[in-house]
Amino acid sequence: MIEMNEQLSCIFEVNLPSVAASITEVENLIEKTCTQLQLSEEIFGNILIAVTEGVNNAILHGNQSQSSLSVHFGIHNNENWICFRIKDEGKGFDPELIPDPTAPENLLKESGRGVFLMRSLADDVVFENNATVVNIYFKR
Repeated sequence: MIEMNEQLSCIFEVNLPSVAASITEVENLIEKTCTQLQLSEEIFGNILIAVTEGVNNAILHGNQSQSSLSVHFGIHNNENWICFRIKDEGKGFDPELIPDPTAPENLLKESGRGVFLMRSLADDVVFENNATVVNIYFKR
């Protein structure tokens, strides 16, 4: 887990509309950032999946796909970590109450895997502000 005294510098921040096309913009930003930071293909793949899941959740669940609402997306780093910060304008939720997608009764459900994927692929996932903000951390 990231130490709270570690400072992260902002690389990039943008407000995106809550529309599906914003996912493509995020994918492009991730690719550009990972190339600039010379991150490995494995880390790039994990980042791409985990972060797009987070943005997708912010659009669909947080902002209820209301294009008038924004998803704030930021990329921050230091020599040890890269953090993707996603903030929606929704009411929030309790991430601990999400059903386990690996439970037999949930295996065939078409949704409900986003938080599980983020936690599985990232080195740390920290929710803030009633989970309207998620910080997805990867070791560099």
